[in-house]
Amino acid sequence: MKILAKFMKKDLWSIPNLLCYIRFLLIPVFVVQYIKAEQPGEYMRAAAVVLASGLTDFLDGFIARTFDMVTEFGKLIDPMADKLTQAALLFVLIVKIKYMYLLLILFVVMQLFMLVAGLAMLKKGKRLDGSKWFGKVSTTVFYAVMLVLVALPKLRQTTTNILMLICGAFLALSFILYIREYIRMYRELRQEEKAKIDIV
Repeated sequence: MKILAKFMKKDLWSIPNLLCYIRFLLIPVFVVQYIKAEQPGEYMRAAAVVLASGLTDFLDGFIARTFDMVTEFGKLIDPMADKLTQAALLFVLIVKIKYMYLLLILFVVMQLFMLVAGLAMLKKGKRLDGSKWFGKVSTTVFYAVMLVLVALPKLRQTTTNILMLICGAFLALSFILYIREYIRMYRELRQEEKAKIDIV
């Protein structure tokens, strides 16, 4: 409830947040389009939806930062749209791509860690200051790989495996660096608490 208290009604209709709503709406559009796809053109249309979602993601962030339209509500729903879109991509690709479940497992483990660690730090009055550069790089690689796999379902298994390996490597590296970031935050918190005790 404390978080909700920070939201303002005007935030709901800011341009960046409206673009974020579009990203939410594109998720079921993509899922239906991909699952029903049989012809190359239909897979290309599914990929076009993914591309549109990525461009919308870029635009809402660009507009928010450039025109000082960053809102607390936007900080909440933007990562939600990202993670739901990524999860949707992985879940539907499992149906048609061998070993995709391994990427899904890595993704789920990473998101669960981020959620638990983030909530633990939030209770202590600390929070991660936005996504880090390595998270952004990992996300960019993720979308690039998924876009290719969606658009070109007839790729050789070897090529598909290489692309998934690249994606998995960047996800794993990002995961490790985020773990290090949370460890750093935890140590800073412990030092602050120790300093308060020493003062008393």
